[in-house]
Amino acid sequence: MHQRKIQNTSVSLTELGFGASVIGNLYRVTPVDDATAAVDAAWEAGLRYFDTAPHYGLGLSERRLGAALRGRPRDAYVISSKVGRLLVPNEEPRGVDTEGFVVRDDLRRQWDFSRDGVLRSIEDTLERTGLDRLDIVYLHDPDDHWRQAAEEAMPTLAELRDQGVIGAIGAGMNQSAMLARFLRETAADVVMLAGRYTLLDQSALDDVLPAARELGKSVVAVGVFNSGLLSRDRPAEGMKYDYRDAPSALVARARAIAEVCEAHGATLPAAAIAFPHTHPSIINVTLGMRTPEQVGRNVELHDQRVPDSLWDDLRAQGLIRSDVLAGHGGGRDVRCL
Repeated sequence: MHQRKIQNTSVSLTELGFGASVIGNLYRVTPVDDATAAVDAAWEAGLRYFDTAPHYGLGLSERRLGAALRGRPRDAYVISSKVGRLLVPNEEPRGVDTEGFVVRDDLRRQWDFSRDGVLRSIEDTLERTGLDRLDIVYLHDPDDHWRQAAEEAMPTLAELRDQGVIGAIGAGMNQSAMLARFLRETAADVVMLAGRYTLLDQSALDDVLPAARELGKSVVAVGVFNSGLLSRDRPAEGMKYDYRDAPSALVARARAIAEVCEAHGATLPAAAIAFPHTHPSIINVTLGMRTPEQVGRNVELHDQRVPDSLWDDLRAQGLIRSDVLAGHGGGRDVRCL
């Protein structure tokens, strides 16, 4: 599988990445055998970028991912995790986590973007994964913690990067405006952009993508299905958009996009995966993968050819923004290494 480098670093990512939030029992239980088999299938398919976080299943995702990768050549893959939420003993457990993961809540999350919090979080992640190092570390959802994240956490990560302990540093969020600030005002190399450069939302064109292009920095795109509405060939009522039931008008728009995709011999989910690659600063799309079957489907969708003429037609019909770069030399086929 093609790889692209995080600009100004030595870290390269396969264009498709394995998102390990779901193997932390996101929304429902994933048997450990399924989780391990999913990582194995991703490896066999050529994926070499794996993303996790302490938040995912209160450490379960990190433990499972580390165990599944154990024994594989450490220099052959890239792994990222995140800081900002320490896992500490829960003094008032209720039995099950309340933040979307089906796990016991013997631990709880504690926001901490201090220097000590960052160092402790990384140490805890290395212990849970069994790894000797992390390749990328992101600040995780620092929306309400800009000052501490920018003034303490990021300089701490930059110090570790400059010492060669970490290969690249950045931030991951569901908004694009603050990610642009991280690129412009801190030492971040890369940002993880969730849901803000998709077939239904191109708001990242207003801030983080121009910043990345101007500064020569990189972007990883996640949430490209916008919580599900773009994940099927034919969108239907009741599907989710950004974690809520999609409004009827948005379902109708997704259906209109699907019809254009069909006219070009493509499918809506394949186009959703291909779309972020139309921007030259986006080097990777990472998808959640729970089972070997999901891995196989995602790889197949990623490999489908999506012609630039599709983007041209979507622009002409007003279904995506007119300033989307696709069709003007930005497509994935042009940029593959």
